Amino acid sequence: MSHLQHRPFGTHGKVHDITPASAGWRYVGFALHRLRAGDRIADVTGTREVILVMVEGKAKIIGAGQDWRELGERMNVFEKTPPHCLYLPDSSDWSAEATTDCTIAVCSAPGKGGHAARRIGPDGITLTQRGEGSNTRFINNIAMENEDYCDSLLVTEVFTPAGNWSSYPSHRHDEDDFPRITYLEETYYHRLNPADGFGIQRVYTDDLQLDETMAVHDHDVVCVPRGHHPCGAPHGFEMYYLNVMAGPLRKWRFIAAPPVAHLM
Repeated sequence: MSHLQHRPFGTHGKVHDITPASAGWRYVGFALHRLRAGDRIADVTGTREVILVMVEGKAKIIGAGQDWRELGERMNVFEKTPPHCLYLPDSSDWSAEATTDCTIAVCSAPGKGGHAARRIGPDGITLTQRGEGSNTRFINNIAMENEDYCDSLLVTEVFTPAGNWSSYPSHRHDEDDFPRITYLEETYYHRLNPADGFGIQRVYTDDLQLDETMAVHDHDVVCVPRGHHPCGAPHGFEMYYLNVMAGPLRKWRFIAAPPVAHLM
């Protein structure tokens, strides 16, 4: 298995814990909790800002000194309804009590104290089509560049219909040369419908010094440190992924792979 691909530790509790140190990079962190009703978790943000994404299910959350009450609505991510999320700045503590079985993603990046804690969604998040034909997919933007909620984080959800490609045409964002391109590390948290299906993700550089092709399964995470990173959903299997990006500048500027640049 590729060193970029991470299988979950199990089916309950904290099943992913990707840190900058474990990923070998500087900015993005990603953790995932799969909880049963009544489970409780607690953590601190430290020097990092965090967006909690209620991928599925419901939980009561306290964070940054406020009671946010119960967050969450969709019980299956493939309902495609807007997620309930919570932004927490650095130097915050938080806790969650699952009121149903739930899946909570913890997206993190360096914080600068520039924003206050706030709810994100479901209001203001609209499922939007991107691409056409077999490149069609649907986006829930949680905190992209136009949403000024964060110091560093860029977070979005993508739903890819069965038989389609996504994060395509292939593109990269691995140089700090704004406005031509920005350096952004990225994680992909994958889900498949049906859950016993699989998808394909390739991570590669133009010179092929990095060239990994992975069969991704339900709840896998793929780290993208550099290079192009398209993924595909085989016929019969719908794909979801939650993207987390961060780098030295909170801008998303990319360059297409030369063989497919004409498709942009």
